[in-house]
Amino acid sequence: MESDKINRILEGQKRFFAEGKTLDVRYRLEVLKKLRKLIVKNEKEIMNALRQDFHKPEFESLATETRFVIKEINLAIRRLRKWTGKKHVWTPFVHFLAFSYITPQPYGQVLVLSPWNYPFQLSFMPLVGALAAGNCVVMKVSRQVKAVTKVMEKILDEFPKELIVMMNGDHTVSEYLLSYKFDYIFFTGSCETGKYVMQKAAENMIPLSLELGGKNPCVIASDAKLNYAAKRIAWGKFMNAGQTCICSDYVLIDRVVKDRFLELITNELQRFYGSDPLKSSDFARIINKDNVRRLSALMQAGEIVTGGITDEENCYVSPTVIKDIKPDDPIMKEEVFGPLLPVIEFERFEEVYSIIEMNPKPLATYIFTDNKKLAREFLNRTQSGTAGINDTVIQIASPYLPYGGVGCSGIGRYHGRKSFETFSNMRSVIRKSNLFDLSLRYPPYNKFKENIIRLLMR
Repeated sequence: MESDKINRILEGQKRFFAEGKTLDVRYRLEVLKKLRKLIVKNEKEIMNALRQDFHKPEFESLATETRFVIKEINLAIRRLRKWTGKKHVWTPFVHFLAFSYITPQPYGQVLVLSPWNYPFQLSFMPLVGALAAGNCVVMKVSRQVKAVTKVMEKILDEFPKELIVMMNGDHTVSEYLLSYKFDYIFFTGSCETGKYVMQKAAENMIPLSLELGGKNPCVIASDAKLNYAAKRIAWGKFMNAGQTCICSDYVLIDRVVKDRFLELITNELQRFYGSDPLKSSDFARIINKDNVRRLSALMQAGEIVTGGITDEENCYVSPTVIKDIKPDDPIMKEEVFGPLLPVIEFERFEEVYSIIEMNPKPLATYIFTDNKKLAREFLNRTQSGTAGINDTVIQIASPYLPYGGVGCSGIGRYHGRKSFETFSNMRSVIRKSNLFDLSLRYPPYNKFKENIIRLLMR
């Protein structure tokens, strides 16, 4: 797409926003209802495209892509009038007589940069929040998911380009968009790319959200219910072939229960995907051959308990569990982002914290234990964007839990009401009465006024 054409579209959006049409809540609701209708109408086509790009099972496409977004739209439609209303807050007595409130207003023109691993969900979830808040949206999606991109483009073509537009193209399109003065940027992807996006945003003083990733630890204490732990970790880790930023990146397990856990998770993987997951319709593929080669190299440390098979031509890496991993092994130096689960044993629980602290703050931390005191201590002594006790991944599926990272795993939160607030300027307003005007704050000042202000501003 040529820069002149991009610029015409972007300037057209600015003019459209300035007309004020998106400020009308009724208009926003119409847009959200139309979007929901189009997703439902094209749902089968979306799932077929995800199958084509990822070999993604239909259940995962429903649960983590299309229905995930529809649930978000439904909540926004139900609550939008409430979200857009004024929120009255307390006014300090020193401002007597005045009234204070917070009112949301759209930023204006929003850029959404989405990744390839959950292409539909991670494009349309921020889109829903941006539209609900009354913004115009420019979307740039990954070129790695060609089939899904076509369907998304087909859906968004039903809306005026002044409101929503998807821009496809190589890195030059992304560069042009990042150089443009948007009112807000929402990026999902790697930490390294996130740093670059943040630098570009800083040049124009653009506020932004960064949804990144990291090495998410999953701790299994000696008192954990191992059959549940094995099943829930296997599901969260190997869904979408491990290409999930919030899944368990590695397991830290008490030496006492390690062997039993490895036996149980091996059995669960057999139950999930059969003896040959390559033939399973329920196991997804790796996005490209380069990542297959990267994952193959990460398998060299430790001892493979199950899996370890790769097929570059079919972009396949089998569900793999690796034991006897050391904290300084290559697989512990980067986010795995694939179906490899490294397992590190510990003897004293204090070792858990020292290993976790070797990496930047993750997107999620998990612990499996029936000891409530230990779980509280774990939450107090670790930092992450989200956390789970006795399960993995499911926190992302609640629209009532703000989702996002901390430090290198991200900046900002979204989902549910938080999405609306993220894409809104939460404007603080104070309205002063004209019934009378106290002379206290005006010069000339004196000791009496100083004493009064001390009293009022305690």
